[in-house]
Amino acid sequence: MLPSPRRPAGCRRAAGPGVAGRERGTTGTTGAAGRGRLIRLAALTAALSAALAGPAAGTTAARTVPAGIGATGTPAGPAEVTAAGPAEVSTGTGRPIVGTIASAEAFGGAAASGGTAAPVPAVAGAPMIRLQSPGPISTAKCLQTIRLRCYSPVQYRVAYDLNPLYRSNVTGRGQTIVIVDSFGSPSIRHDLSVFDKQWGFPDPTLNVLAAGKLPPFDPGDATMVGWAEETTLDVEYAHAIAPGATILLVETPVAETEGVTGFPQMMQAEKYVIDHNLGDVISQSFGATENTFPGFAQGSHTSLLNLRGAFADAARHHVTVLAASGDSGATNDEADGATLYPYRAISWPSSDPLVTSVGGTQLLLAQDGNKIRPDQVWNDTYGAGGGGVSSVFGRPAYQNAVTSLVGGSRGIPDISMSAAVSGGCWVYESFEPSGAGWAILGGTSEATPILAGVVALADQLARHRLGNISPALYALGAASRISHAPFRTGIVDVTEGNNSYGSKVQGYAAGPGYDLASGWGTIDAARFVPALARFSG
Repeated sequence: MLPSPRRPAGCRRAAGPGVAGRERGTTGTTGAAGRGRLIRLAALTAALSAALAGPAAGTTAARTVPAGIGATGTPAGPAEVTAAGPAEVSTGTGRPIVGTIASAEAFGGAAASGGTAAPVPAVAGAPMIRLQSPGPISTAKCLQTIRLRCYSPVQYRVAYDLNPLYRSNVTGRGQTIVIVDSFGSPSIRHDLSVFDKQWGFPDPTLNVLAAGKLPPFDPGDATMVGWAEETTLDVEYAHAIAPGATILLVETPVAETEGVTGFPQMMQAEKYVIDHNLGDVISQSFGATENTFPGFAQGSHTSLLNLRGAFADAARHHVTVLAASGDSGATNDEADGATLYPYRAISWPSSDPLVTSVGGTQLLLAQDGNKIRPDQVWNDTYGAGGGGVSSVFGRPAYQNAVTSLVGGSRGIPDISMSAAVSGGCWVYESFEPSGAGWAILGGTSEATPILAGVVALADQLARHRLGNISPALYALGAASRISHAPFRTGIVDVTEGNNSYGSKVQGYAAGPGYDLASGWGTIDAARFVPALARFSG
């Protein structure tokens, strides 16, 4: 998730050692900004630099605006992604754009290793570093230049054992992954096309649905830029994992922050998608701390519970719903979006029993994608995977077998995928005021669309929607603990690490079986996808 008012609840950018992070400031009416360290590792070729002089033909595509969800205007038909040039990026009329410079030494000798540290315009004086490079750099060079690991989607395909599925033509074909984000990204079609070309992926069918009248994109608005980053991460990595699936990006006109803000529009949009049979799995890389919903302090949860209609609708239509567990370990943001609660707290919709909660792990990979060590709970300088027990929802039946850990409450996460910033993923974007390029992002915002792609593969293999996968997930988790089980579940236990992060709040430790740091652990997709297809729906 990207931290709420601030940035969507989960997406984190890599920041190099010795360089201050960027604080997203209050921007217009879209909400106060939150914590978010940002270092942009951008790779600009001469051709892309030249192309940024102006928009190429065919880059502007109308958004489909459905009737019945507060929309205005005439609906336009969806279009497929094309290999169009980059959209024009303007500087906007907001706050002054300032350039800053950091020394190469701050990045462990970037210049000496083939990169160059250069000044980059940054919103409101935010420090940013660009490593000039012909493309995304290797894991080894990331370690050498910024002392962080960086991974490509090709490495993830090896790490999660996805290639055997692709060789069997299990690609998500015939399925639709729904991505829901505030505002979306003005350059998502072009950016996805560049991303695909870099890694040799096929262009998918990308449909964009505007759920209401969207405000014009302002590159000087840090909140809009944060949501565009989230959108880019969500779309590119759902597609990378399920290359044959259709992607439906649903853009809403109000930023989701803490409490109810932004949620009515998001839930209304999701209900529209479900009722009109537009998607099979919904990926939500956002969330608000349960404690910030109006009435919580008085023991009333009505303001939150009134928003659950879309999830009940999803259950009736057998649509899978996923949500990021958060990036602050065992605690979460207060209503200001900048302060962590001094006690344990988790976020909704991840805490909803009708939603599968996706936590975060840290992978240690070789350049070929093979694992150097088993995955651990994500917990680095930039965040930690969210986990804990709900203050709103009681324990669902599928968690009865883990009562000793969750007590009488809903516990999260259910399963975990890659989320560490030190081990973040490459994304391509061209909406930033500083120009087009490659960046490293992480957070449970990354983990959630990755799992959405995996679910789309299982949907295809099962030849039907899987619906709420949590009951099957817990059955598979329990079976994975049985010696000499008659089948392979694909559940890979995570037993190292904890999610104590950034405060005096004690987190949870990973251990054998289910835990509140990683859920059931992570997956080996070649085994997990057939098992999930068999036991779900």
